[in-house]
Amino acid sequence: MATDILAGGGFGCSGREHTHCIRQALAAAETVCRQRGLRLTPLRRRVLELVWGSHRPIGAYPLLEKLRETMGRVAPTTVYRALDFLQAQGLVHRLASLNAFIGCVRPGTSHSGQFLICSCCQALAEIDDPQLRGAIAESAAAAGFEVRQPTVEVLGLCPACRHKEES
Repeated sequence: MATDILAGGGFGCSGREHTHCIRQALAAAETVCRQRGLRLTPLRRRVLELVWGSHRPIGAYPLLEKLRETMGRVAPTTVYRALDFLQAQGLVHRLASLNAFIGCVRPGTSHSGQFLICSCCQALAEIDDPQLRGAIAESAAAAGFEVRQPTVEVLGLCPACRHKEES
């Protein structure tokens, strides 16, 4: 079975298309929250919008700085609570290797987080490979382990950075 590349056709999208990505993510988040009887508060919505500000991972403190530009004084715990909510609802993924967050391109659907992350420019593609997901589940089961949040982060070079390196 083929791997599905989920994020913007691979590594980001064109700037012209990116506003569509943000609008689509916010609309999907509203739908997920409404279906679950939860509120996408203005702060949670703004944090999600900032996470989707590019197709690159962003940390909590850079998010905090961006929030302070428009909202004034904001406590770090406020940002972490919003991120915890967004992650619990499957609207963002946490990337442990970068201590950062990225918007989920399949909110409200069950899938594992598999990411190709450029170690040079931090461009990112979320993929969904059923064979990889199955191999992880099979290996975990053989070890008596219950997988709860299968996240795979693969560091390498995106096509643009590979091209620069080869030139």
